[in-house]
Amino acid sequence: MKCDICKNKVEETFLEKMLGTYVKDAKGKKHLVCPDCQKKYKTKEEILKQL
Repeated sequence: MKCDICKNKVEETFLEKMLGTYVKDAKGKKHLVCPDCQKKYKTKEEILKQL
């Protein structure tokens, strides 16, 4: 899968789990965010502004 902010591929573990995190918006939709974007945008509000 790809990060919803930077569109880069997010790595998976050997059990096919994503190494990023999911963030829910106001409508309840989940967005995948990679670890690099998590470092850039520290809070949930900053991440949601970038989507």
